[in-house]
Amino acid sequence: MTKSPAGSIHKHDPELEASVGKDGIDYTRVNLLRNTSVAKLYEDALRYEPGTSISSAGALVTSSGKKTGRSPRDKRIVDEESTTEDIWWGPVNTKMSEHAFLINHERAVDYLNTRERLYVFDGYAGWDPKYRLKIRVVCARAYHSLFMHNMLIRPTEEELKSYGEPDFTILNAGAFPANRYTTGMTSNTSVSINFKLRQMVILGTEYAGEMKKGVFTIMHYLMPKAG
Repeated sequence: MTKSPAGSIHKHDPELEASVGKDGIDYTRVNLLRNTSVAKLYEDALRYEPGTSISSAGALVTSSGKKTGRSPRDKRIVDEESTTEDIWWGPVNTKMSEHAFLINHERAVDYLNTRERLYVFDGYAGWDPKYRLKIRVVCARAYHSLFMHNMLIRPTEEELKSYGEPDFTILNAGAFPANRYTTGMTSNTSVSINFKLRQMVILGTEYAGEMKKGVFTIMHYLMPKAG
């Protein structure tokens, strides 16, 4: 056990560290907080996210920055061998090259590795154990982790212990902008999905609904294929 820069206790989880390390997260530099309690997420949001408060009804009130809704024109799906013939490409399903995705991925990981703490939420999309997907969210804001705590199906303690590798990972670096000069970008906001790598990368928007809609997209594409 070690102390993080913020002074909190970090209990090492070698399996989790090795798993997020595959996505480029440097667990030696950041404090990983996995499936954190609601109370802790409230506490961290109030402490570290300026302007956050609790409403009279007990709900967490916070800011999503400049974006107060989704950015559908900034959504991209990587065009690669597993998707090129199966997706109806056009103004809704806009293509992105694998190279451009890797640029955004590296940009997101570089930003996340500068944070003192990262929240990791492991949950399920879908109730049926036969078909549900294991979704991992890695984010820098407690508010984002709390949102997905509510959106995804939460694993039991036993399920979490045997969770293993996720089926899909969302890297939410929404507080950091995309490079608008990267090929295919239309702004400094980018929400991109790579079905081959089983990853989603968010840059330039802190609106939490992008994660929910991303999971919908993932399920709508993969479930018909699963039969």
